[in-house]
Amino acid sequence: MTPHIILFAFLVYTVLLFVISRLTLRRKVNNETYFLGNRNSPWYVVAYGMIGATLSGVTFMSVPGLVQSEQFSYMVLVLGYLGGYAVIAGILLPLYYNLRLTSIYSYLENRFGFSSYKTGSFYFIISRLIGSSFRMFLVVIVLQRFVFDGWGIPLSVTVSLFMILILLYTFKGGIRTIVWTDTLQTTFMVGAVILSVTLILRQLDMGVGDLITEAGNRGYTNMFVWDLNDPRFFLKQFFAGMFITIVMTGLDQDMMQKNLSCRNLRDAQKNVLSFGAILIPINLLFLFLGSVLWIYASEAGIVLGPGQTSDELFPTIALQHLGVVAGLAFFFGLISAAYSSADGTLTALTTVFCIDFLGLRRKPGMTEKKIEKIRYRVHVVFAFLMLLIIIGYDTINNEALISQLFTIAGYTYGPLLGMYFVGLYTRWQVRDRYVPIVALLSPALSYLLSRNSEWLLNGYQFGFEILIVNGLITVLGLYILKKSTEQKRPGKHDLPGSKS
Repeated sequence: MTPHIILFAFLVYTVLLFVISRLTLRRKVNNETYFLGNRNSPWYVVAYGMIGATLSGVTFMSVPGLVQSEQFSYMVLVLGYLGGYAVIAGILLPLYYNLRLTSIYSYLENRFGFSSYKTGSFYFIISRLIGSSFRMFLVVIVLQRFVFDGWGIPLSVTVSLFMILILLYTFKGGIRTIVWTDTLQTTFMVGAVILSVTLILRQLDMGVGDLITEAGNRGYTNMFVWDLNDPRFFLKQFFAGMFITIVMTGLDQDMMQKNLSCRNLRDAQKNVLSFGAILIPINLLFLFLGSVLWIYASEAGIVLGPGQTSDELFPTIALQHLGVVAGLAFFFGLISAAYSSADGTLTALTTVFCIDFLGLRRKPGMTEKKIEKIRYRVHVVFAFLMLLIIIGYDTINNEALISQLFTIAGYTYGPLLGMYFVGLYTRWQVRDRYVPIVALLSPALSYLLSRNSEWLLNGYQFGFEILIVNGLITVLGLYILKKSTEQKRPGKHDLPGSKS
């Protein structure tokens, strides 16, 4: 597939996004539209679009690449997601809707105080900036190597182009636009996987039944790891998946902002539970894609070169060995992943910074027009920060991105997990001004424990469950900060799910 065909496909897809963006702006647009879509998004549209937002480029490329080394053990992590979505639907969404929150971290101010509120918002900003930049890097680097390197265009220009385009179609509509563009992105990502599997099976002269049998014979379908000391031990994976979902969806402004744009709590709950169930077969499909890719690579004698990671298996086969149709299917899926990694994140980061740090809705004399102008500037600044992170990451990438992403999430989301647990399930009032110190120490202590666990814990290695440990250390730190009295802190609302 030539670079010119790839560039043409990129332009076609981008035009589609701008058409959708234009259609979403036909009705009146204001700051409430940008932040919450006027709370009028159909739940089934949100649910469908969130599939693509959840998968992103990490699942699209990294999960299939992991099949050779880790088999289907990733699926146990996915099964743990269901428990996480049940917690979100039953506990967190009622809290957010009853308090009518725009930024979900406003809850921490009502429960603990100003410092806790800022700490929660800060950790979201750090987590999302790093996580979404990594996701987008995985996609952009493929385009760079297969298209733009041949034209002598540097990575900085490629990333800048993406960020400018994303800025243009999210600038005004915000969450209303993203809810609908996510549906397009989900369609192309899932369609690309189905078409890719079909085309490769034809090349191998195999049916679906043959694929399942051959994948089993090669050991790819092994799901459960029974060694307690292995980072992929099945119980570690399951509970890690559950808590990863709670923090990366339920305590994440990007994902919750889409849920809060639904018409009511019941619709938001239906959205979360239905899209959570759909993720099970979707992720299984990605793992079977990985199986067929590695089988094809073995049969065709394809070997990844020095410096290449397993993430590059899919693009190598799709763009260099399967012809134009497969190449275009892969590319449209890839470009969908690139946009979905950044558009919602920019909107969520802008929302949190404007509401939580700048306090635009609290300042006297702050008109809708003034808020809009400040919002535009913040939007641009975060796009620039993402650009810098993506360019910097190019110098250090050396392993499958999905492993790095979940590991980083374990350290950055852990304090949020601990703070919300204490807020919802204890009567503790804490010395609020010291909460940022606990939030900084808990990831540091978790990292030290993880690095030294083999000799401290008789060979035990931490996997993604380091997130749970991080949250527990935060809980312990908040207990140390507990005030002698346990009277409820004055606030405007009772807290659903809280014993306070």
